[in-house]
Amino acid sequence: MNSIIPKSKIKGTDICGSGKYYYIIRSDLGCYMKIGSINRGSDISIFNLYLACKNGDHYLGDEDGFFYIIKGNSYRRVKNLTTDIGAEVHSLHPNCQGGDHYFSTSGKFFIIFQERGIYRITTNMNTDSDAEENKLHPNCRNGLYYWGLSNDCFFLKPVSDWGVEYYKGTDLSNDECVGVYSVHSDVLNFLPGGLTVTIGPSFDNWENMKTITNDSNTPVTWQKKINKKVGYDKEKMSQMTHNWKIATSSLIESGEHAKLILKLHLFFFEDSHANTKNESCNEMIEVEEQLTFELKPNKSLYLWQ
Repeated sequence: MNSIIPKSKIKGTDICGSGKYYYIIRSDLGCYMKIGSINRGSDISIFNLYLACKNGDHYLGDEDGFFYIIKGNSYRRVKNLTTDIGAEVHSLHPNCQGGDHYFSTSGKFFIIFQERGIYRITTNMNTDSDAEENKLHPNCRNGLYYWGLSNDCFFLKPVSDWGVEYYKGTDLSNDECVGVYSVHSDVLNFLPGGLTVTIGPSFDNWENMKTITNDSNTPVTWQKKINKKVGYDKEKMSQMTHNWKIATSSLIESGEHAKLILKLHLFFFEDSHANTKNESCNEMIEVEEQLTFELKPNKSLYLWQ
């Protein structure tokens, strides 16, 4: 099934808004994506994630351009996720701990408690100043990721017949929806599980390599060398990153980003057809392999890859 991996299933991954931009944090990739428009896929850049900024439980940003990284019962505030400039660490007020999602909008911090169906608003996560609690509207309760920007709040909806969409609104308790928009494919490719939407489920594209039929009444031993494809299609994978601007300071080049995303994708959606532990993720080549087996009378064999 085509699906985006929810935030609760992968540590160090989140979506947030800061200043005028959207950000997707991928600690597992060691980098983050900066986006001008999630819907149009405009102004996309990739930057390294500073070591101290990796593996947070939650990431959020504010309208002044600061980022907040929550780990356990404390948070780190920085001005830049690549350089860790101006880092400060503060404790989370007990009332602000244990949230499922965190975001900031309109100068306030929002903490989502999905199972309880409520969210908490405060102007300071350290002191819990000006706090209030509101009920989550049922239509706003099943987001995979939540984030804020300017005076609006957003959440990523579960995959539907219309693909991957996100909600934009002004009030999560009254479902004051501004609109629902689709996520651009260049952004989807960076999200955990996004390749199932843009490319398709792992290894669903099978090719018939050979068909062998035994029309006789006696068993036949069949022995033949065949060529099998190993690796990944470089041309297809390069399409994933062709609209991304990779920062010159980035430790991973565009092609390596594509391979790393692909390998992590296979890890998350691992099934009987994929073994990412033993297979290297190199450019697709053909290798020769010897096959020997006995084909019973009046039977056929189909080799697929």
